[in-house]
Amino acid sequence: MSSAYTRPLARLIERLQRLPGVGPKSAQRLALHLLKQPDQEIHALAEALLEAKQKVGQCQVCYHLSAEPVCDICANLERDNQTICVVTDSRDVIALEKTREYRGKYHVLGGVISPMDGIGPEQLTINALVKRVGATQSKEVILALSPTIEGETTILYLGRLLQPLTRVTRIAFGLPVGGDLEYADELTLAKALEGRREL
Repeated sequence: MSSAYTRPLARLIERLQRLPGVGPKSAQRLALHLLKQPDQEIHALAEALLEAKQKVGQCQVCYHLSAEPVCDICANLERDNQTICVVTDSRDVIALEKTREYRGKYHVLGGVISPMDGIGPEQLTINALVKRVGATQSKEVILALSPTIEGETTILYLGRLLQPLTRVTRIAFGLPVGGDLEYADELTLAKALEGRREL
């Protein structure tokens, strides 16, 4: 860290830089902004961080982030209990909820199978998913995992486990709205063709 910063400011910038997506300039900008805030704002931010860290855990049903034993989505009786959308982490739940299209429940795996990173099925919530599908007699499990090598491996593994129990589908991947075919990569085009449907 440059000696242009006094030690406490340099420490704050260094801590902010550890956040995902925050580079040196963003960390500096955030630190300088925070220094200009009134003390009560800084205390409120610190309290919010501590409260979130202490109170937010995982839903006992779907493993989405929740301050309660059962998250709001699982507790909502108006949602379809027989459709489960399987995602990698809570960011995916948030993204899908923003579309306002899906009315079923979720299951958060906590990652994808990645032997290179030492992540096997036992490190994920796969056993809990299989038990849940059997117990709820689900009509459909939707696999909404990214089309990476690890995501595809996880999809194949889950498909083998779940197909004897219920209908298993996967979300289609394809071209973004407004995108040109010539700029799309081969995998995106292949997925767009694979996910085609009747007009």
